[in-house]
Parts: sequence; C-alpha cells; structure tokens
Amino acid sequence: MPPVTQDTVPVFKLYGETRQWPTPDLLHCESIAERSRLHDWHIKPHRHADLVHILHIDTGEVSLELEGSEHRLQGPALIAIPAMTIHGFRFSQDIKGHIVTLAKPLAQHLAERLAHQGSVLTQPAYYTLSKAEDSRRIATLVEQIHDEYRHPALGRELTLDAQIQALAVQLVRRADPHHHKSTKVSHRDKGRLHLQHFQALIEAQYRMQPTIESLAAQLGVTSAHLNTLCRRLAGRSALQLLHERLLLEAKRELTYTNMTISQVADNLGFSEPAYFTRFFKRLTGLSPKAFRLRQEDVTTGTPNDAAPAAVRSKTAW
Repeated sequence: MPPVTQDTVPVFKLYGETRQWPTPDLLHCESIAERSRLHDWHIKPHRHADLVHILHIDTGEVSLELEGSEHRLQGPALIAIPAMTIHGFRFSQDIKGHIVTLAKPLAQHLAERLAHQGSVLTQPAYYTLSKAEDSRRIATLVEQIHDEYRHPALGRELTLDAQIQALAVQLVRRADPHHHKSTKVSHRDKGRLHLQHFQALIEAQYRMQPTIESLAAQLGVTSAHLNTLCRRLAGRSALQLLHERLLLEAKRELTYTNMTISQVADNLGFSEPAYFTRFFKRLTGLSPKAFRLRQEDVTTGTPNDAAPAAVRSKTAW
C-alpha cells in the first residue's frame, strides 16, 4: 500500500463539519463505539489542524494507522494523537473505550502546565497498560470525564479542567521511559512547525485582533506564504483560523460569564458591539443574545442539546 502523505489526506474541520467548534466547551468526550459504528468500525486516514485526541481502549482491538504505519493494539491501551497527525482506525465490534478530544487552546494550556513534559500532547504515541492497577485508574478517570461532560452540573468546567489535567498526567507517566514501554512516532516538518507557531501567536494575541500581516512578520514569512501554508495544512485561511479562535472565546464568555454583550465585545477587541454582533451572526447564524438564551436552555436541561452538534454529527474523528 502506498504511504499516506499530507497532501493526500483530508483535513477534517472539528468533527468533520464545515462549521466551527460546535460547543463552548474546550473538550468533547464520547464512547468509541458511538461514532465508529456509524462508519462500519473503520475511520479512514485523516487529520485535524486544531484538535488533539486521547483514546482509551478498555477492551477490544484496534488497528491503528499513525503517520503511514500500522499498529495492532489490544486493550487496555492509551493513544495520543496531536493536531496534524495523520491517523485512522479499524476497531473490533466489541470495542469498549472512549475518545477525549481537546480543542487546541486547551491542549496548549495543558502543555504549558506540564512544562517540558508537555510534549506528550504534541508527539503521536500509544501506550499499553499492562498493570491492572494503572488500567483501572485510567478507566475510572475517563468514565468520570465522560459522565461530567454528558451531565452538566454546578462546577462542571472546574471539574472537567481538573479531570483532564489528571488524564494528561497519566499520559506523562506512561511516556516516562523508566515507568513504561511506549512507542512514539515522529511527524515534524517545517510547515507544521510554522502552523503550530502561528496558532500559538493567535492564542497569545487574538484579543488584540492582530492583522495577518503582523502575525506573518512575527513568524518571518509573508502573509501570502502564511495563507498558503494554512490552506494546505489546516484547510482554511490564516484569517479564518484567527476568527475561529475569537468565535470560540465569544461562545465561552456568552455561556460561562455574566458579562453583557457589550463587555464581551470589548473584551475581545471589537471597537463596537454592533460589529461584534455582525461578526458572531455571520459565523453562527445566531445573534449573541439568541446564542446565550439557547445555551441557558441547554444547561437547564432542554431536550437533547447537552452537547449540540458534536454528539449528533455522523462524521469521523
């Protein structure tokens, strides 16, 4: 079989949808069977520009395609798939486990908290869990993340933040060569590093709404080259990536804070609330006020919307 390359592999935009991240949460959690059964247990090779996956295989088998190499794993196991990593799966029909997906801002935050050990979120790898105690601990933690994610309650965001940090620590412990045998797969190239640096600049500066020209200059490239790179690797323009980050934060502030719409607009660098409203409605189809009202319905238990769009989507990870 010919090797899979970046240019032949589709870039899925956040769960394969053409819209932006469909929830104000910075993570998503679902059972592996929930989505893979929709694809006859086979997820074809693809990549994401701005998602990090952590898979926990409790029981069952998976044929994992990672950066052009195939690996056959038997649960229990952990799999880390950073942004831009080419990956595909063929699961056994008795598979049990979960996939936790981190939006890039959360992955970057975790990597910073982990300091030099943060590479576990930027390096594709898989880890077998041969110790029963380790397996039970991680299975319990992932089940808790899934339960907290699916059943919104007071303190949900703080709880999920603590739980996902604990899961990241478990990855660090598995990656420690003195603790456990693991397999890592190298996938670095100059273009991907430029994109990673660009996304880091967006994360640091998006509230100031910098121009693409200024961000490109900080990277030492032209804006035209940056746009070409973003379209090739991320499937959208540099400006779209900046706007997606702004939109994500707008959704979070409208959902999790009591700031007025004017205060949200000002906090995100918009000169006028009306400009913010036009921006938000153009990208979501809803005004900020309508979005906030819908989210209030979600958190109070309006039917079937606890995890909008992301749960109902039938596209692959």
